[in-house]
Amino acid sequence: MIEVGGQTLSGHLGVHQQLLVDPAAATILTTMRKSQSNYRFSNEAELNFRLKMGAKIVAAAHALNHSGASFTTFYGTRCNHAFWSLTSAGGIMLKGNASPSVALEDIFRNGSMYAFECATGMVIVLYKAVLDSIGSSQFNHYFTNLYLWDWEFDGNLGLEWERPADYFPGDVRYFKNPDVNPLHIEWQGENVIDVGNGMYYGHGIGILPAGTIIAELNKRRRPGAQRSAYLMEDAARPSFQYLAGLSGYQREARQEYKVQDHFITVAFGNTTHIF
Repeated sequence: MIEVGGQTLSGHLGVHQQLLVDPAAATILTTMRKSQSNYRFSNEAELNFRLKMGAKIVAAAHALNHSGASFTTFYGTRCNHAFWSLTSAGGIMLKGNASPSVALEDIFRNGSMYAFECATGMVIVLYKAVLDSIGSSQFNHYFTNLYLWDWEFDGNLGLEWERPADYFPGDVRYFKNPDVNPLHIEWQGENVIDVGNGMYYGHGIGILPAGTIIAELNKRRRPGAQRSAYLMEDAARPSFQYLAGLSGYQREARQEYKVQDHFITVAFGNTTHIF
């Protein structure tokens, strides 16, 4: 087992070269290392998968931002009918003869053919990160009935909201606008992906700092409103441990990143602690 952060231990210290190239992965590990909480992983490969997928979520957010896909309400949803069917509720349903991985990639390749609201955009980002983390073969096996609508998601994603001890790049967050103008109800909040360095990606609003997103939401408040929009404390994350199992990570090379930083490790029995 590997434990990152959370404890002060005595014993023989050695320098561990954690293999990192991606800034998001480095930030995730550094945040864990400095945390008062313990983050436990079965082995190094599972930790590497957590770092890799966190970085893939950030990369997918940037990719969707540059895809040309538009923001719209459920009533204006569009999709490429070569791969998807449009439901009466504004959902995007995978066609029975379509490959899940190919259909998902099409959103990023032919984004101008797509329009959806912001929660759907968040789920699309997470699916893309899963695809890029576990590969198309595993993705097609486990994510066979994709339906893109609001917060609907495949159970294998294991997405859960919680109030965490720490926040990481790749977290899904929510800016709430409690006094939204009812004439612009679509601005009641903004679902976002934390992309690191104080920046957040929201579908339709782009990649912006928290203050700018709050200012945009505040422009859409009802007349006489006194309460500001704000970033809620909850965050949503997929089940990294479960997804690591789907990836067959035990068979992958244990080191996945180039050396960028050094971390102190302490080994006690079968547990390694990273500081």
